[in-house]
Amino acid sequence: MIDVYIINLFIIGLLLLVVTLLSGWISRLPLSFALIYLLVGILLGPYGFKLIQLRREGVFNAELLERITEFVVIVSVFSCGLKILRPLKIGAWNITVRLIGFLMPFSIFGLAVVGKMFLGLDWGEAILLGAILAPTDPVLASEVQLTDVDDQDELRFGLTSEGGLNDALAFPFVYFGIYSLKDKNWDNWFKQWVAIDLVWAIAAGIGMGILVAKVIVWIDKKIQRRRPADSLMEDFIALGTILLTYSLTEFVNGYGFLAVFVAGLVFQRSYKKSEKSLAQLEFVERLEKLLEIGTILILGSILLFKPMLTYATQSLLVIALLFFVIRPVGAWISTIGQPSGHRHYRSMHPGTRWLLGWFGIRGVGSLYYLAYAYGNGLKNGLGEQIGWIVYTTIVVSALVHGISSTPLMNWYERNLSPKNSNASPPATVKEFE
Repeated sequence: MIDVYIINLFIIGLLLLVVTLLSGWISRLPLSFALIYLLVGILLGPYGFKLIQLRREGVFNAELLERITEFVVIVSVFSCGLKILRPLKIGAWNITVRLIGFLMPFSIFGLAVVGKMFLGLDWGEAILLGAILAPTDPVLASEVQLTDVDDQDELRFGLTSEGGLNDALAFPFVYFGIYSLKDKNWDNWFKQWVAIDLVWAIAAGIGMGILVAKVIVWIDKKIQRRRPADSLMEDFIALGTILLTYSLTEFVNGYGFLAVFVAGLVFQRSYKKSEKSLAQLEFVERLEKLLEIGTILILGSILLFKPMLTYATQSLLVIALLFFVIRPVGAWISTIGQPSGHRHYRSMHPGTRWLLGWFGIRGVGSLYYLAYAYGNGLKNGLGEQIGWIVYTTIVVSALVHGISSTPLMNWYERNLSPKNSNASPPATVKEFE
């Protein structure tokens, strides 16, 4: 009898080959690669060939899912940082400040209200649900993000920087919800939450991201002057930077996701668009694509129809309000008066603002936070309820955003993107300086 592991290798290898060879056609269809991986994952799960199983005797292996998604997210947020070449000034990051400073808290609170009013959750549980689902995903949203360091499109920049940051900055609210699960009396832990999880962890994440990346770059440049690294091994500098930055930041109780994103920004600026930084970006993007396949396959394999149907009404309510009310309204409010960088529009075009609201793609980041919560007190009926709402939301997001992203971005490129219009190009790095 053939070993299941060998069969898994065969199927994954076949999937990689087919998707790669047909990528030219697939990329032109209203169909995302993530949707293909999801369908294959379902076929490999309990309703298909039963080759991928994260449930053993009814027990779900949340720790394995947490570790896999954690690694995927840190690679992805570093990639987001590598794509961005803007000076670290408020004017250059205005759209990011709006999306992170207003839209993300708005989304968390909006989802918390839904959880409290319609799902029977208390405020702590509802905030946990909001924190898990509020972050947009940097992995599944690659089609709507910056394509390279020369791309200064405001819509793509906003979505890229938001995806790189909000996976880290939702963490304080995840902790808030977890603390509330363990102790309903907020007075017992609220001050500590503010001091450690809200202030210290964010500051430590930013500081460690800058410090570790600069030290690695300094050491790299010193050594390269004497004896250059092997060209085949040099790409692993990026991977080493990711792992060291994340682990060292976690050692001091900082947010590793935030530190890794900052490290990507520092890394890109340190080499000033050299071939080295571009090669690192290509390597990280390929690694990210490979990890995306594995993660979405796993998501497909853990879906079960019965619990999804049990919580279908609650899930669809959350999805409808999040996709069509909370995210669009929050994005619209947060971009009031936002400059467009477009010759014909002083303020951001309404179409661009609606696209910012629509492309709130949920994915691997939410999976990670859910698995993290499972390991820190989320269990029993509440765990089932929140878990299946999150799984269903991610599946629907992969479906509707995957189908709509290609035609909508093609429409945007034809009609609103300054680089493909008669308008002057969007604000460049020099203009921001």
